[in-house]
Amino acid sequence: MNRLQGKVAFITGTSSGQGRTAARIFAAEGAFVVGCWRQDADGGRETERMVREAGGRMISSQVDMTDRAAAQAWINDGVAEAGGLDILYNNAAGARYKRFAEMSPESWTYTLVNELDIVFHASQAAWPHLIARGGGAILNTASTVGLRGRARMGAAGHATGKAGLMGLTRQMAAEGAQHQIRVNAISPGVIATPALARSPSAFMDQVIAEIPLGRAGQPEDVAYCALWLASDEGAWITAQNFVIDGGSSEIK
Repeated sequence: MNRLQGKVAFITGTSSGQGRTAARIFAAEGAFVVGCWRQDADGGRETERMVREAGGRMISSQVDMTDRAAAQAWINDGVAEAGGLDILYNNAAGARYKRFAEMSPESWTYTLVNELDIVFHASQAAWPHLIARGGGAILNTASTVGLRGRARMGAAGHATGKAGLMGLTRQMAAEGAQHQIRVNAISPGVIATPALARSPSAFMDQVIAEIPLGRAGQPEDVAYCALWLASDEGAWITAQNFVIDGGSSEIK
């Protein structure tokens, strides 16, 4: 307990899924959580309620992270209210899934904006605050799709965005090291989120059958890795990509 005591953690996409779980776990470990969501206000407020009822501290607001000025305001306003910034968890993302030959330029651009630009905007806004704090941690949510092609999954834009995010993570880590800013990526595989629940059951049965550990991951599986990296236990870890996929990438 209290692994993040005295820390301020900014987390994007806290209205459900992995973002909500991270907010609850980070707050339970002592962090003051500053969250945001783009559309689901009810879900965002519910996450706040859950955190506060458990004794944690959290504020959150509606933010379009594709809008650079809005992302900057979210960071600056949150710092003013929470008293600083120690952790930025770039959890939120958005993608349109189409096979390469069928993907429109509009869907391509939408996906890259919502998987790369939003991380760029938030991280640049957070950078001077992390320097002022004497360092801190940035966590970027990548994906196993960025590591290898998937013939059955129309994910040309998604794969490109997440592979690009891994490269951005390494470069940010290289430039942040002199300021004690650690930057790492987490690449989840199949995680049981509300979005996953909407997938056809036959498709999901086949996907899960290929996972060596025999189940989809839970949001907690990802959040606890993020917690470790954000805490002082991860103080000598930077520029890494942690794959959380039940062994799918390495065991055939």
